[in-house]
Amino acid sequence: MQHTIPVHQLGAEGKVMAHAIEACVHCGFCLAACPTYAVLGEEMDSPRGRIFLMKSALEGSLTVEETLPYIDRCLGCLACVPACPSGVPYGELLPLYRAHAAPHRRRSLVETAAHTLVHETLPYPDRFRLAALTGRMGKPVQGALPGPFQAMLNLLPDELPSAQPLPSLYPAEGRRRARVALLAGCVQQALAPEINWATLRVLAKNGVEVLIPKGQGCCGSLSLHAGELERARTLARRNLRAFPRDVDAVLTNAAGCGSGMKEYGVLFAGQPEAAEAGAFAGRVRDVSEFLSELGLAPPPALREPLVAAYHDACHLAHAQSISAAPRQLLRSIPNLTLVEIPEGEMCCGSAGTYNLEQPELANIFGRRKAANILGTGAQAVVAGNIGCLIQIRTHLQKLGRPRPVYHTLELLDRAYKDGGQGAGGG
Repeated sequence: MQHTIPVHQLGAEGKVMAHAIEACVHCGFCLAACPTYAVLGEEMDSPRGRIFLMKSALEGSLTVEETLPYIDRCLGCLACVPACPSGVPYGELLPLYRAHAAPHRRRSLVETAAHTLVHETLPYPDRFRLAALTGRMGKPVQGALPGPFQAMLNLLPDELPSAQPLPSLYPAEGRRRARVALLAGCVQQALAPEINWATLRVLAKNGVEVLIPKGQGCCGSLSLHAGELERARTLARRNLRAFPRDVDAVLTNAAGCGSGMKEYGVLFAGQPEAAEAGAFAGRVRDVSEFLSELGLAPPPALREPLVAAYHDACHLAHAQSISAAPRQLLRSIPNLTLVEIPEGEMCCGSAGTYNLEQPELANIFGRRKAANILGTGAQAVVAGNIGCLIQIRTHLQKLGRPRPVYHTLELLDRAYKDGGQGAGGG
């Protein structure tokens, strides 16, 4: 006899989990879409298996501790969501279950130190930049460091770009067609500040005035996806206060951030800010989505022909259902040939902090993605998420066949600037 989860005994978040779990009919359509199932071949490392484990823990037939190894190996890539015929909201279920499991988690001293370092530096650009500069000095001895710390150093570039503070306002060129606010991001400001500047220039070329609110901070996505709901709410509240309401959209150029901000309504369900958070989430757009809807001013041709492979960031394609828009923008660039990547729907292994917390599995996914990219013969790679760009660049270098990696807006920017001079490479 099947036992139902006693939802009347659970709080608001528990009821969301219960209803999500009960929506799963265990049909198995998610198995073919799940990267960890593809690599590990274990039922409990599939969405269906993890849902069974969560249900068992909530009903008391398993301990939470018994479920954690399988829950922790989940990338949170949400490839299972579009594959699910029953509409199971796995993207809501996973962070809520991780929050439920948090009090039962036991970390080693090294794991605790690594977790603290990640969550106390990544959301804060100045702290992260200092940590990255310190980490670069430790690269020569990285082989002697514990796994999580070695994984962090492996992902750092040989040189950090200089800081490039953003203005509070970037005016539109010509007739103003729209007025937006931009999330500056966290890690991206330290490791790839040029992405934001390229975004500002492309938006300006298309008649968009951009506000960059000075009081903004981390969107909270890393904390949300780790199940640290209170930390995520604290960070999100700052943005609810900082971002103006009188804009056409709140834009982000990082897939993970956009996905997290579009989930503010879920994050604040039952909280005093619920209505405000839901309204904010409704204004959030990925920059590629926004430009596609607005209508792109035709870019000039790249100076030299370029063949680029487009990588679908999971939290853009699966979580936000945005895959056509960036391709449409890129295909509007003359002299750019876009090619598809085999197994393109499979996660690259970045997945927020996954490549820091599950480095062995993340390396498997990273190598697989890099090999598939190389198989296309592409000269460059394009994606809409900073984590993916870092992961892919790292694994192309490890295979000894580096390629330039670009954000979608960087290639558009290069096309607009003097006919794309310097856009090529290989």
